[in-house]
Amino acid sequence: MNLNWTAFTPGTALLGGVVIGIAAAVLVLGAGRIAGISGIVGGLLRPAPGERAWRLAFVTGLAAAPWLYGALAAPLTPRIDAGWPLLLGAGLLVGIGTRYGAGCTSGHGVCGLSRRSLRSAVATLTFMGAGFATVFSLRHLI
Repeated sequence: MNLNWTAFTPGTALLGGVVIGIAAAVLVLGAGRIAGISGIVGGLLRPAPGERAWRLAFVTGLAAAPWLYGALAAPLTPRIDAGWPLLLGAGLLVGIGTRYGAGCTSGHGVCGLSRRSLRSAVATLTFMGAGFATVFSLRHLI
């Protein structure tokens, strides 16, 4: 996916961050739950009693958001320069990483850092560093 810097609007990025922050705050203050996507989706596989409804509502909201945006604004046309095997392999590695790291970007990076969790700070620095190193290697060294 390429970013068109001449059409980049930081306002929409800021608005998206605010919406994510509000959603995370509402979930933690209203239900006492962390908005970690891997944990929420993973909890749908074997939900505890009373856990299915809020998890489904959260995931449904995540899936519906791009459709709602497309209905209200000009639809985006993403371009992904990868085939299905690479995307499936990357998704599998991300899934494995979230299990080993006890969380994902949203859980550690958004919710954990806002709670000043040292474990989340280490996890966020680790996966961001790994991401930076991977992109640099693939774009500039290989």
